[in-house]
Amino acid sequence: MIYDKINLYIYVLINTIPNLPIMPVLVPNRICIYAKDIQNITGKKERTARKLLSDIRQSLGKQKNELVTVEDFCRHTGLKEEQVSRFLAL
Repeated sequence: MIYDKINLYIYVLINTIPNLPIMPVLVPNRICIYAKDIQNITGKKERTARKLLSDIRQSLGKQKNELVTVEDFCRHTGLKEEQVSRFLAL
């Protein structure tokens, strides 16, 4: 949702400025969530954020080296993906 708005803005910007070289625009579209992200979203301390990640991995049967997706995090915490995506897009 937010990426559509960013892409629209970039499209308008590219098409309204003459002689602008056309370059591929990469918009970050992360699917993984890290402890620092959880800190920013929840306001919890780093250790609590790492513990939450660990709890999510354990509940999903994932190993320590496997990543937790935004979808996994949202399902576990009850937050909406749109809300979480706003924090990750900044």
